[in-house]
Amino acid sequence: MTRILQSLSEIANDYDVLFCDLWGCVHNGIRAYPEAIAALQAFRQGGGKVCLLTNAPRPAAQVEASFDRLGIPRDAWDVIVTSGDAAQDALFAGAVGRRVWHIGPAKDDAFFDAPAAWADAPAIARVPLDESEGIVCTGPFDETTDTPEDYRGQLMLARQRGLKLLCANPDIVVDLGDRRIYCAGAIAEFYQHLGGESLYFGKPHPPIYDLARRLLNLREGARILVIGDGIRTDIAGAVGEGLDAVFITGGLAAEELGADVENPDPALLRDWLAAVQLDPTFAMGRLR
Repeated sequence: MTRILQSLSEIANDYDVLFCDLWGCVHNGIRAYPEAIAALQAFRQGGGKVCLLTNAPRPAAQVEASFDRLGIPRDAWDVIVTSGDAAQDALFAGAVGRRVWHIGPAKDDAFFDAPAAWADAPAIARVPLDESEGIVCTGPFDETTDTPEDYRGQLMLARQRGLKLLCANPDIVVDLGDRRIYCAGAIAEFYQHLGGESLYFGKPHPPIYDLARRLLNLREGARILVIGDGIRTDIAGAVGEGLDAVFITGGLAAEELGADVENPDPALLRDWLAAVQLDPTFAMGRLR
């Protein structure tokens, strides 16, 4: 049965490492949550390590570049691991060919820059759909207005050609301030609904967790705690990896779990978790 926490400090000594989601847990796309930052800093001061594990479709260096704007200080984390890093590795390995149609905004262009490990690999060319060998989706072209349905015609043509879609961000939606926007995962899911094949590398799929363990050089038996607000990404991923998890109820599911975003209603939480058929170890309104 899921235990509701008031603060991370209640269980911090039981874990060596945090795999902590960013959007919805540490920030809301506009600014960081001060209490979340303080919780991460305190965990590290106690000797723990913090991996910011995010389904952002951009390389870690580009994600870090936004931290000053968001107010995330350097002493709150040890490493950043992104869905973009894991998916980039698959892209340059040729998972969907080398001539690809890109669905995504210009801010994701860095995804196509070869990482050091693939410096000698042939370049990835972005081409129109009718010239492509595969699809790379990093998000909608316009995240403020586009929905998956807007891509139906193009995705139907792609399915008819048997093109695979590489999804750089398995998240379905995120909250940008008080506005909910679609992510690449929504388009990839829609493509599968149309009969196409989508490939995933971020949460809840194993490659991103394997990359995090390698970058942290974790010893066997390290006690890892996952923190996230995505029940189908963060929490499902933790369950798949056999890891304990803290479900942050004040993120994506906030409207379902009571009027007080800081404190989920126990009865509503119990029924909601039963409906989604997942049972995280812990829950907390906001990370603090």
